[in-house]
Amino acid sequence: MSAIDQSKEHPTDSAIVPTEQEPSQDPEKQITQNVVPEHKFFSVFTVNQKRVMVSVGSLAAFFSPLSSSIYFPALSTIATALDESTSRIDVTVTTYLILQGIAPMFVAGFSDTAGRRPAYMICFTIYLVANLGLGLQNSYVALLVLRMLQSAGSSGTVALANGLVGDMITSAERGNYIAFASIGGMLGPSLSPVLGGLISQYLDWHWIFWFLLIFGGVFFTCLALFLPETCRKVVGDGSVPPPLLNTSVTDIIRQKRRVKKGINPDPEHVAEVRKNYKLQIPSPLPTLKICFDLETGLILIATGLMFSCFYAIMTGATTSFHEVYHFNNIQTGLMYLPIGGGGVISAFTTGKMVDWNYRRHAKRAGLPVLKNVRQDLRNFNIERVRLEVALPLYYVSLVSVVAYGWVLGRKMNIAASIFLLLISGWALTATSQVLNVLMVDLWPGKSASATAAVNLFRCELGAAAAAAISPMSEAMGSGWAFTTLALVAASASPCFWIMLTRGMKWRQRRLEREAKAELERSEKKSSS
Repeated sequence: MSAIDQSKEHPTDSAIVPTEQEPSQDPEKQITQNVVPEHKFFSVFTVNQKRVMVSVGSLAAFFSPLSSSIYFPALSTIATALDESTSRIDVTVTTYLILQGIAPMFVAGFSDTAGRRPAYMICFTIYLVANLGLGLQNSYVALLVLRMLQSAGSSGTVALANGLVGDMITSAERGNYIAFASIGGMLGPSLSPVLGGLISQYLDWHWIFWFLLIFGGVFFTCLALFLPETCRKVVGDGSVPPPLLNTSVTDIIRQKRRVKKGINPDPEHVAEVRKNYKLQIPSPLPTLKICFDLETGLILIATGLMFSCFYAIMTGATTSFHEVYHFNNIQTGLMYLPIGGGGVISAFTTGKMVDWNYRRHAKRAGLPVLKNVRQDLRNFNIERVRLEVALPLYYVSLVSVVAYGWVLGRKMNIAASIFLLLISGWALTATSQVLNVLMVDLWPGKSASATAAVNLFRCELGAAAAAAISPMSEAMGSGWAFTTLALVAASASPCFWIMLTRGMKWRQRRLEREAKAELERSEKKSSS
């Protein structure tokens, strides 16, 4: 199968236009002026439209860390109100993380074939129902079960956010969109504990969930009305009108404008895209297939262990700052701001590093840097390009985790803890961003499922770390507890070094197997 034929099955970057000039900001204008077939562009959406949609998707993903972190400052308050021990309330954090890893597996595969909008509808409906129940309940069992349901609804939006990026953004320009794709991840760890601290300090703790219900309902209404369908198996490059179930108000307006400009979709192209569109029962199989890929598995293990340190910091901070520095709920919530501040710095620095390294390697390989045009990356070592940025960040994040543990254990000045939380937030967020970009590069057309695979390992290992950090700190002290977690994560870093040299060959073999399997399926269909 040729590279161009393969790009139809895997709608990613395959070379078509041998020029180093960037296409027009508005692909529709360039199509009209130069009579260039629109399917040659990766997406017909303009740069500003892409930025807005990626930002909206990232804000939708914000509800997952928001619902998790807003809860942290109120853990002691809820334990007292329900007459339960803090360790029993901590279980609701662990079960939230477990569902946060499992639920996206079902949503991601469904969204990769049925579209992003139906998946968003399912996620937010579950989420809003769960928040309604949480606002009304007053028992530990109800809290535990409804928090799991809340997690199942909100966590699917994380995979969908990266699905939007994979739908519209090519490998050559993904770094430029990191800031927009990271809004949710930045706001979650920093703002939500402050909100949770304020609410639990001055209002009944139930208002945490009433706030989430109101905020989530307003946001979902706007998203349902205005976010266009972007899934390439539903709308192709954005030029194919979506089915009724996937249609938004902006889709209707945009298609009318295109018709007025005389831009009509190619019927053959529409028919080809429609073959891939199908509604099916959500299944974890597409994500599990990705998990069992050798190259991907190495990334998932290392990423998951790294993020176990992050969740250990987030979960243990409430108890630590209460006991070590004698903070109240609001002061404890404010201590999460440095983590978010590090994420903000990361968003505006990581993208530049990612795109700079891509251009450097592309120039060496004689590969033109094309934005909004499909490029063939089969013989381009995208693994090395991304990991040269990710690896140093990975080690910096682990060193900062060790230092934070010892500063906390020795009860040093609060300024030292704030500084190390800032560094940890920057390094952990930046590493995650680069590895997410790599996963989208490796699994074109399955970006949501690839993100769900990352989420699975990250959340399940994070849940284990969140459950273990308090007993570990009590048994060996904070310094050795965080050092142990960091050393375990460091032991997985050789996976990245192996990928630097062998990753591209593994990817090429997988693509050959997929092409062969697709050819066999096509022959069976034609013979029958």
